[in-house]
Amino acid sequence: MMDRTTSLRRHARSIWQAAVEAVDPFERVRAALSQSKTPLAEALAGAERIFVVGGGKAGATMAAGVEAALAERLDRLVGVVNVPAETVRPLRSIRLHAARPAGSNRPTAEGVVGVRAMFDLLAQAGPRAVGLCLLSGGGSALLPAPAEGVSLQDKQDVTALLHACGATINEMNCVRKHLSDFKGGRLAQAFGTRPLFGLIISDVIGDPLDTIASGPTAPDPTTFADGLAVLDRYRLRPRVPPAVLAHLERGSEGRIDETPKSLPDSVQNLILGNNRLALAAAGQRAEALGYRVLNLGSFLEGETRHAAIVHAGIVRSIRGDSLPSPPPVCVLSGGETTVTLSLGHGRGGRNQEFVLAALHHLGAGGMNNIALLSGGTDGEDGPTDAAGALADETTLERAAEVGLDPASHLERHDAYPFFEATGDLLKTGLTGTNVMDVRVLLVGA
Repeated sequence: MMDRTTSLRRHARSIWQAAVEAVDPFERVRAALSQSKTPLAEALAGAERIFVVGGGKAGATMAAGVEAALAERLDRLVGVVNVPAETVRPLRSIRLHAARPAGSNRPTAEGVVGVRAMFDLLAQAGPRAVGLCLLSGGGSALLPAPAEGVSLQDKQDVTALLHACGATINEMNCVRKHLSDFKGGRLAQAFGTRPLFGLIISDVIGDPLDTIASGPTAPDPTTFADGLAVLDRYRLRPRVPPAVLAHLERGSEGRIDETPKSLPDSVQNLILGNNRLALAAAGQRAEALGYRVLNLGSFLEGETRHAAIVHAGIVRSIRGDSLPSPPPVCVLSGGETTVTLSLGHGRGGRNQEFVLAALHHLGAGGMNNIALLSGGTDGEDGPTDAAGALADETTLERAAEVGLDPASHLERHDAYPFFEATGDLLKTGLTGTNVMDVRVLLVGA
């Protein structure tokens, strides 16, 4: 059994790693900039100067990819990119700006400083300049630029209120974009009619350009009035900071220019990496290892536990009835689920909870010749140092040996200590990319 289990674990990790490697930002950016006879290549060929701005978890590796592809034109290249502090390293022409401390996901004053430096840089652009905006997951938090009269604390306070009321990400983005000088197409607007290319590693289901990093290079379909409607929907007008309410009201009255509803043809956005691409690479690796592949796609969302039960049911069907395919089978899925926390919750993240919930649902008897892996492609899962977890038929045995009850850990959202004790945490460190989650479920022959 040990050889079989070891093989499944090794295969699951290899398949997941193939997904991450396929969306390596350095290679994706370098490849895009190295192509010939594309609008991007033609614009760069005639550029007097090339300005690079943007931010995100993949910002450092994307910037390095720009420099590698344009190595012979570094004298024309200049840039500022906001990145997490732990990814900062010296580059030759692009300055990586530490916009947040390690382990933080909140916008910071340092992030604001970085964005202002980007605007100062772009103000130097002449008529033959070309702009590259590097965007990836985490960009919203790493690229704060409060509008005049609104403080960073004001934006954080209204975001916290919206989150506590259960507002959707689209509702929060609607409000935040109308409190920003950078998001909602404002960056593209500031660059005028010069060629501007958004180079994007997407961390959002369906790759909507106006949502990824809150859409600095995309038209914004929402309005100031929509932002006020969101506040009214959750009865927040009396509770939001006065500066926020005043700014949104002035905008709805036409006293502040709207976010752009269209942008010139000189602005183009290129999705260089996404969850779909990662899953395709994972499927190719699984087939090379001898598995039939069932790819459920990149649109999975909703409550993590519910998704885990559905996946566990598919595993049972494959093993018990050879449907929709006989083993060996690799079930893949992407997207990003959510965890609704109860009071007094423990430590973990959506990927760890997914594996724990599927493991608990299948039980000891249902895990024979099965491996379950779920991991965030950025190497982070919730507020932990793990990307996710990888369990097999020996996991519950090890848990029983140290007196752990999966049901109780699941009930209090405490997956991290459970898998830490069983040795099943998936720890990769920061991967330098971020295209949501990838799940690999193996059913052995």
